[in-house]
Amino acid sequence: MTEAATRRRLTEFSHGAGCACKLGPDELARVLTPFAGTASPDLLVSGATGDDAAIWRFDNDRALVATADFLTPVVDDPRSWGRVAATNAVSDVYAMGGTPLFALTLACWNNEDLPLSMLEEAFQGLQDVAVSAGFAIVGGHTVTDPEPKLGLAVVGVVPPDRLLTNAGLRDGQALILSKPIGVGVVTTAIKRGLASAAVIDGAVAEMCRLNAVAARVAVANGATGATDVTGFGLVNHLGRMARESGVDVRVDARSVPLLDGVLELAQIGVISGGLIRNLEAAEPWIDRGNVDELRVMLLADPQTSGGLVFGVDPDRVDAVLGQLADEGHAAAQIGAATVGSGRFVIV
Repeated sequence: MTEAATRRRLTEFSHGAGCACKLGPDELARVLTPFAGTASPDLLVSGATGDDAAIWRFDNDRALVATADFLTPVVDDPRSWGRVAATNAVSDVYAMGGTPLFALTLACWNNEDLPLSMLEEAFQGLQDVAVSAGFAIVGGHTVTDPEPKLGLAVVGVVPPDRLLTNAGLRDGQALILSKPIGVGVVTTAIKRGLASAAVIDGAVAEMCRLNAVAARVAVANGATGATDVTGFGLVNHLGRMARESGVDVRVDARSVPLLDGVLELAQIGVISGGLIRNLEAAEPWIDRGNVDELRVMLLADPQTSGGLVFGVDPDRVDAVLGQLADEGHAAAQIGAATVGSGRFVIV
């Protein structure tokens, strides 16, 4: 390995930006059809509703939560990439109201062009998050690949009577988003060399913010449904919640918090291909109203390690936002659920 190779940027090896590399929502629905018949009285949540993780009832008091997630490099610092990858993977457990127990690594590494020391640093980033969140990483699987990828398969536990699912929104609930969006714009800017250090640092800080607090606050304040906002963007993740819950969601586009610098980058055309794909997938069931096109587009921005979106009764909004703010979250009420049939109404 030459000294020049050690200076190669991780994001050079990524064909996209983290969770923006996912198959599109329509493509994913198609390829998952072989698993559609999976059923058991103990399978409390399956892939049928597009939820964040599977849940299997262990006994009357405990259910197991299982998920897997991995992503291509979104930043060039290996340890930061590891922290983002772990935070992103464990988020699915929190989105179900669960607590992570242990995880297995999922890693693909280009050992022809990148030194193993960088993979060691990335693994240290995974471990940083495991220690912070209180779960153990106990092994995993690593293969060689021209494009690096990193993530975790995570197993957790949740009380069966306190599940948060994406079918749990109720008419009249206020919608809370626990983190700002715009990660896809920033990671695209990083790949193009257009992101300032301050913008990168702000995005990394949010991508490394665990959703444990948001899940705890949601459950404590009576939330019945939640999902994390990742590669399909807010419009598709919240839109799927609306359809599975049998409600419409009305979202005030200007109330949706953005990462610092995102609006300015988007205004000069820094958007990902994943954003366009996400918006196209959502077209059949969104109502755009008279909202500025750029604001609409940002609702489809693919997030990596995004926040939770969940519903609470209106009289709990101030308490929820206060509790999240006390823990450093830039959360906001972004709209409400109303009687309907799964429309995503932008106002």
